[in-house]
Amino acid sequence: MAKGIPQVPAGDEPGRVAEAAALLGLSYVVVTSVTRDDLADGGASHFVRTIAALRDRIPGVRIEALVPDFGGDADALASVVAAAPDILNHNLETTEPFYPVINRPAANYRRSLEVLRRAKEAGAVTKSGLMLGLGESADDLLTALRDLRSVGCDLLTLGQYLQPTRAHAPVAEYVTPEEFAGWKAVALDLGFADAEAGPLVRSSFHAHRLYDTLTRIPRSPIHAVPDLQ
Repeated sequence: MAKGIPQVPAGDEPGRVAEAAALLGLSYVVVTSVTRDDLADGGASHFVRTIAALRDRIPGVRIEALVPDFGGDADALASVVAAAPDILNHNLETTEPFYPVINRPAANYRRSLEVLRRAKEAGAVTKSGLMLGLGESADDLLTALRDLRSVGCDLLTLGQYLQPTRAHAPVAEYVTPEEFAGWKAVALDLGFADAEAGPLVRSSFHAHRLYDTLTRIPRSPIHAVPDLQ
């Protein structure tokens, strides 16, 4: 697949996103982007402007920011958290041993946990998700869920990995709906406020419902936090 340097983000995009959301009658909006490591702040300022534009255009709108790791830039992340999205979502994607399988440095697993830890410490409601079916073991997945709870992650999505192209890792297993239901039960036992788990689940699946859960269920205590440094 050919790669190149993308264009500078369009200056009017935040306003256009807000207008589109208004025309669609949305009251809950998930804002995300491709990774923009070419930008000095990883695209954080664009998230901030889009969040502000949505709030200006749609009174009472709820906003979930699904962000990349900003290359580990704590200031970039802090600027998005300061914009006060209702949920700060950053996907762990897979278990630690399988990061090389999806062509990501193994160290990025800990960096993603650090993103969630910093966001939580700054007062954000946090959410994350993983793809199942790459070949991860039950122990691998349980460790990942415990790692997410150790940094205070509130909400979780678990879905089936699908191979995007032949150049990507193949599917090792199609996880059954019953297995997904079992993992949802495990997640709730670990203290996640709520979780969506199933073959068709993706990051924004029933996002508004997961948010609503937080207004009905007291927040669970964070499990003991290991040293992530």
